[in-house]
Parts: sequence; structure tokens; C-alpha cells
Amino acid sequence: MTAPVFVVEDGVLRVGTVTLDGAEGRHAVSVRRLRVGEEIVLTDGAGTGAYGTVAAVEGKDRLDVAVTEVRTEAEPSPGITVVQALPKGDRGELAVETMTETGVDTIVPWQAARCITQWKGERGARSLARWRATAREAGKQSRRLRFPEVTGPLTGKQVAALLADADFAAVLHEEGSEPLATAPLPADGRIVLVVGPEGGVSPEELAAFAAAGAKPYRLGRTVLRTSTAGTAATALLLGRTGRWS
Repeated sequence: MTAPVFVVEDGVLRVGTVTLDGAEGRHAVSVRRLRVGEEIVLTDGAGTGAYGTVAAVEGKDRLDVAVTEVRTEAEPSPGITVVQALPKGDRGELAVETMTETGVDTIVPWQAARCITQWKGERGARSLARWRATAREAGKQSRRLRFPEVTGPLTGKQVAALLADADFAAVLHEEGSEPLATAPLPADGRIVLVVGPEGGVSPEELAAFAAAGAKPYRLGRTVLRTSTAGTAATALLLGRTGRWS
């Protein structure tokens, strides 16, 4: 198996001895039960990783890592952003988890007109925190050095502005006349995909997004749920752009 990944604060990664403590140290020592000599990777979640072995274990929540190499990944290009309409229940976290494991770069929560779920006040803040925590944990699980950014929720107008600035923009729609599998894609820059709610993207939203340059595209002959469409589309684009090559 590949070495497990743990998150540390920005600025502490270096060749030499680095201490892992707190919640991450507790997970490494008490849950993963890492021992001296085992391989480990530390990351800041922003593209830098430190590779080494466990040098010492202290108590239940602290270990020292002998770092032999520090590596920084360039930002992937083209970058992939998924605007995710808010699903019902815990399907939002499922969408974030699988998109992170697949390789999405940015996730944008969207309160679409036909969303049943509402993010308001403290409930909205808690939901956003869960999405961000899910992205962090899924990033670790999938051995990523650069975790996806989960932005604050955007309105339809804000989403349209995001689409207008993209190098390629698409709305995933079952009635799209063109397949995403054959859409012309940029070699670099930013790709933005919109995933609508279970009730679909409203005609008014489709019109606003079309005015911003986002055409409707279909994924295939089947209709995917909002919690799985973004993952399928991300996988398709990662293969087509060569990021999975």
C-alpha cells in the first residue's frame, strides 16, 4: 500500500525532523498505529508533500517524522471546477467525497431554484463546514497533496459570472444536444461544470447560463443523480484532458 497522508500546518514541511501531533498525530498513533520505520507523507493540502519515515512515537498523539524529501506539485491544468447544486440529506457529502477522490480541483455549492435543501444561517454554516471536512478527509484518503477548494455558496447570478470567466463552461443536462465526451476542451485554463438539482435546472437558470457562455451537454444515455453526475463528468474530463495519462 502507498504511505498514509496526514495534514500539517503551512510552513512546517522541510527535510529533517517534523513533529506530527494534535488530532492528526492521534489518528496516526492511536488509529493507524504507525510504528517506527513505517513510511508516511505529510502535506499542507496546498500541493506540498514531505516524504519520510516515522522516527519516534510518543504517547498516544505524537510522532516524529524523518523527512528525506519535500515535493511541490504544480497546479493542475486545465483546472476543473464543479458547481454542485445542493442535494438532499447526506448526498452532498457523498458528492464532495467522490469528486475529491476522482480529482476535482474546486467545488462550488449552489442554491439552485429547484433545490429542496436550503443553506441558511447556522445550518448553512454547519453544512459548509461538513463539505470542507469531507474534502479534507477524502483528500487524505486518496493520497492527494492538493485538496480541492470548497468555496462558499453562490447564487445563480454569481454562478453565471463564474461561467463567463471560464475557458470552457458546460451545464450537465439530460436534454443537451451535444455529448460532453466530444466537446472541444481547452489545453489549459479553467473548465467549469454545472450540476443541477434533482428537479433539474430551471429554464431561467439555463437561459442565464447560456448568456454567460455555458451550453447544455449530456453525459450519456442514462440520467445520473445530482450526487454522482459531477464525479462522472470529472472522470471523463480528466481522461480527455490527459490529466489521467
